[in-house]
Amino acid sequence: MARRYDSRTTIFSPEGRLFQVEYAMEAISHAGTVLAVLSKEGIAMAAEKKVTGKLLDLSLTPGGSGLGGEGTEAWMGGGGEKIFLLNNNILAGLAGITSDANSLVNFARNSAQKHLFSYDEDIPVEMLVQRLCDMKQGYTQFGGLRPFGVALLYMGWDPLYGFQLYQSDPSGNYSGWKATCIGSNHSSAASLLKQDYKEDLSLEDAKSLCLKVMSKTMDSTKLSSEKLEFATMTLHPESKQPLAKIFRTSELDELLQKLELGGTPDETIGAGEGSNSAVGNVAMST
Repeated sequence: MARRYDSRTTIFSPEGRLFQVEYAMEAISHAGTVLAVLSKEGIAMAAEKKVTGKLLDLSLTPGGSGLGGEGTEAWMGGGGEKIFLLNNNILAGLAGITSDANSLVNFARNSAQKHLFSYDEDIPVEMLVQRLCDMKQGYTQFGGLRPFGVALLYMGWDPLYGFQLYQSDPSGNYSGWKATCIGSNHSSAASLLKQDYKEDLSLEDAKSLCLKVMSKTMDSTKLSSEKLEFATMTLHPESKQPLAKIFRTSELDELLQKLELGGTPDETIGAGEGSNSAVGNVAMST
């Protein structure tokens, strides 16, 4: 029955389903896990990198060898494969098809800069999320288009509502969360977050919860900066302005060692395994 109604995004099935949108969501479930936790002092986000391989030249990826940084350095160093800075006050983590994600990241950055140019202030977090979701929803309603095969987590701060965490999917829906997860193993990660999340978490507790849940949901027995990206959104202690930080590899390894979750390079990836994962995942999903 589904095959009669899944050729176009504009056709509803008799059950009221849009199969192409559901297929796009299925693509996300095969991507690397991304999770984030909201605390009273800021937000922490961890993301699993799927593209690992001995022959992969990481200096040619976004951010390159200078990956990470804090504040303006986060713009200079850029993101990696999974976490991107959209504006000074907003970071995003993504799961899905990489090329689709790059298009959405560029659109979000342009929207944020237009708002800054027009009003001389950072764009409110929900306003940027809504603009991005309006675009994503349009790709499910008009013929000749396909939905974006990517889901995003947005974490940011603005003077209206303080720290905020949002999630959006290919249908254009978005919702606010205290802790959430997208990508593979998202259901088990969500169960762990539901058990361990507390309203009065500090930022350090949020960091620890993120990485501990990630260690239980990833296939690897040991975490390291080769397989993870990590970022936080806090307020500057003096200016009280939003301060985005994308952790450098050395900083992430140090944090993992402190929590006794790993933090040393994994030497077990063989040449054959590395080449397969790199070829498959660079083209398809992250």
